[in-house]
Order: sequence, then C-alpha cells, then structure tokens
Amino acid sequence: MTEARGPAGRNGTTDAGYTPGTPCWVSLMVHGMAATQEFYGALFGWEFQPGPQQLGPYVRALLDGHEVAGIGQLPPDRHLPVAWTPYLASEDVDATAETVRHRGGTVGVGPLDAAEAGRMAIASDPMGAVFGIWQESAHLGPRLTGVPGTPTWNELLTYDSTSVAKFYEAVFGYEEEPVVSADFDYVTLKVEGRPVAGIHGVGNAVPRDRGPHWMTYFQVADVDETAAQVTDLGGHVLRPPAESAHGRAATVVDPEGAMFSVVTTSG
Repeated sequence: MTEARGPAGRNGTTDAGYTPGTPCWVSLMVHGMAATQEFYGALFGWEFQPGPQQLGPYVRALLDGHEVAGIGQLPPDRHLPVAWTPYLASEDVDATAETVRHRGGTVGVGPLDAAEAGRMAIASDPMGAVFGIWQESAHLGPRLTGVPGTPTWNELLTYDSTSVAKFYEAVFGYEEEPVVSADFDYVTLKVEGRPVAGIHGVGNAVPRDRGPHWMTYFQVADVDETAAQVTDLGGHVLRPPAESAHGRAATVVDPEGAMFSVVTTSG
C-alpha cells in the first residue's frame, strides 16, 4: 500500500503536485474540535495549526512539521455524518465537478477556494459515498508520507464494484485492475500504472447506518498497540487486529464515531 500514493517515496516526503485521481488529502469534520485534536494528537503524535476557514473552524494536522490531514468543525445546525473524507486530485475542480454531475454523482459543497491552499469541492458517487476533489496550489511544499501517523491507503466500501468503478474511471481517468475471484469483489484503481485506491464490493455487509463510504488507512508502527490505545483514549475497536494482504490491520472508531483503519504494512 505504501507505493500507492502518487509521487511519493516509501519513507519520506512527496513533492507538491499530484497526478489527477491520486488521493492527496484526508479531512475529518467533527462536533468537538478540541477533544478530537486531543485524541488524534495522543494517538498519532499530531500537532495542529489553523487552516482555511471557508467552511468554518478548521485546523491542519502536522507530523514533524509536515501537513498530514485536516480537521474541521461541523455546523451545529446540520446533522452530517462524522467521517474521514479522502480528497482526490484534480487539475480543474470545476470541470471535475461537472463530470461528477454528468455521471450520476452529486456535488454537495463548492467548488470554492480554500484561501491560498487551493480549490475544492465535496461530492458523492451514485451510491452515496462522499469524497473530496482538490485542486492544489503549485507553491505548497512537501508532505510527509510512508511513516507512522500518515495516511497510507483509501478504500471504498460499497455494494458492488462494477458500476461505481466505471463512475470513478469516467471522472478521474483511472485504470482498473479487478480481482478475478468468484467470492471476492475488489477493484484496484491505478494512475499511470500505480495503485492509488481500492473499491471493495461487500454486498449487504455495507453498514446500514453508514451506507457506502470511503475508508482511510493510517500507517502505524504496531497495530495491536494502537488498537489498545484507541480504547484507552475513548474510542473503540470495530474489527480487531488481523493479518491482511497488506499487513496487520484493524478498524477502529474515534470518540465521535469516525471510522478509520490502522495498518502496519508488510513491505
């Protein structure tokens, strides 16, 4: 999974600028900003600084001085899900948003400028899974990747991969690599031959309270220790640590209900 992040190294930094379709940012909208920062600061060692305020209070999470994620404040009058949202790179957010609409998706926010950082929109695919679109400003510096506390993979959990994979292919130009298996519905999305994300069709196993959704995986040094720490910090473990094709992984939930996975990659 660590290879699947666009122009990034296995352990180090990546240059600004992402090939269209590459996951380039993850953001979490919550009700309690202070408590959420305390949780992720303790779990991943993140520090925080103010970010663009176009959608309300927002902070950027930093690891060793490098930006790795964002956390924003949900409007108190809107009952929106608390969830991690991946942003997919675009050279023209407005054009990408228009393609989303033409292909059966919905654009819920934007496109709009995020101060000097870039231009963004928040959309959902035809099955309802929410994702962001991000057009990055050229001057932004490198971000840290491939080390504990950084996003390492994004995976869409949906009813079946076939139709929704065509949507993402049409919007972002992905190449598809399906798994040939009668009992495992999975498509790897590639950009310029590199895996950048996955689509996992799980049928009726899609949670009724969440529906189809994107899952962000964060690299950690020890999955078992991290899962135990999540519980100590007020979250809970949804799927206990277990071996997977990519390493040892667990799915956890933070104190506000945002679900994410932690993984120690095998490579």
